[in-house]
Amino acid sequence: MQPLDIVFVIAGLVILVAGGEALVRGASTIAARLGLSSLVIGLVVVSAATSAPELAVTLDSVLAGEPGLALGNVVGSNIVNVLFILGLSALVMPLLVKRQLVRLDLPIMVGISILLLVLALDGDIGLLDGVLLLGVLVVHAVVSILFGRRESQRDSDAYSHSASDSASAPTTEQPARRVPLWLAAVLLLGGIGLLVLGARLLVDGAVSIATGLGVDSVVVGLTVVALGTSLPELATSIIAVRRGERDMAVGNIVGSNIFNIGMVLGLPAVIVGGGIPVPSGVVALDLPLMVAAAFALLPFAFTGFVVARWEGALFVLLYAAYTAYLVLAATQHALLEGFTEVMLWFVLPLVGLTLVAVTAYEAGVIRGRRLARRGAVEPTRHD
Repeated sequence: MQPLDIVFVIAGLVILVAGGEALVRGASTIAARLGLSSLVIGLVVVSAATSAPELAVTLDSVLAGEPGLALGNVVGSNIVNVLFILGLSALVMPLLVKRQLVRLDLPIMVGISILLLVLALDGDIGLLDGVLLLGVLVVHAVVSILFGRRESQRDSDAYSHSASDSASAPTTEQPARRVPLWLAAVLLLGGIGLLVLGARLLVDGAVSIATGLGVDSVVVGLTVVALGTSLPELATSIIAVRRGERDMAVGNIVGSNIFNIGMVLGLPAVIVGGGIPVPSGVVALDLPLMVAAAFALLPFAFTGFVVARWEGALFVLLYAAYTAYLVLAATQHALLEGFTEVMLWFVLPLVGLTLVAVTAYEAGVIRGRRLARRGAVEPTRHD
């Protein structure tokens, strides 16, 4: 480990924050000017931009003969995105989940995660697998834009209707509309460049430190590189939440996971003739955990349409436990066996019961509200 590696890590963090701020400012302005919602911008534009480091690292790793690092980067990044970044964002401020995300994007994220697991069962992500993953990504992007423009038009019509009754209402949108489109584009492109540069510096420094300690490349990809290349998503999501763009924060995470699988794995599989080999350990543990992390978001989104602070804390704790397991397994620590037994027989069943209880409770609340509304409507019909 060299002192310069620590400098790279610190410089990368600073540049990531600056890039995230610029990207959110530019993207939110473009969304308002083009009539797109912040959710769609987060799902399509911001997610592709913040996934640029994953794409660069994966391509470099495959071409350099390190497929374990490439696959670990994508799988680890998706786990980081849901458990750590979304959880941390919810700790800053509870995240609202829009109906488009529930009806379209979350099911696609779960579906493409399951598809990757099925395609990896034969131990290889080949040419046809890559084409299929890229196809799912393209379909999702097109449908999200069409669906989002329709929803934005509905919101705009409803807003115009309500604004006619209040002269002061339209002033809330004027500041965002006054920002020149060219300046928003510069902020967007500049933010992307800073995110890529910051992530590259941080990953280079972190990988050098980890490999200097003799850690396996797959573990480095699942932990250090995955967390490092996911820092643009972290910076963008936290800044978006603090600026009130909570739709963009959630859309960024979901869109990034879809983009990571569709483009970051699909494109190298198409480019590299021999495909991307999948280690058996990744198929047995890490890919199922990635699918489980995607499923874990469904109960919260489908019930209360919000990810609360305590739910975010649960996600962060689960990610910490997963990282601890990877470190203990990589070092063959004496605590590994006891830690594994506690996770399998106590922690994971407890988390599962909590998810079931929360889902049942929220579903009961929603059902009660519907029955109450029906009861309030029925007397007026008889009248």
